Amino acid sequence: MAKKSMIARETKRQKMVEKFAAKRAALKETANDESKPMEERFKARLALAKLPRNSSPTRLHNRCQLTGRPHAYHRKLKISRIALRDLGSDGQIPGLVKSSW
Repeated sequence: MAKKSMIARETKRQKMVEKFAAKRAALKETANDESKPMEERFKARLALAKLPRNSSPTRLHNRCQLTGRPHAYHRKLKISRIALRDLGSDGQIPGLVKSSW
């Protein structure tokens, strides 16, 4: 089980990314538009830099929804390999058979 503070930090980042997504997209579009004057593009880049760092989607990290584990994460199932093994052993995941010999 991951620390509660790390899970809370990740949910806080997720909320911040959603909050600033539209503003960030508009500033990026302005900054990358070659038809606009250089000063306007530069101001857009400065405004983009003044946004909170945690509002960037690249700072998000995938975590297991059951345990909060950050490593060995299956994107399709949104759980870690350990949680997948436990659920598979219990027969909770349809079609998954855990082999043992």
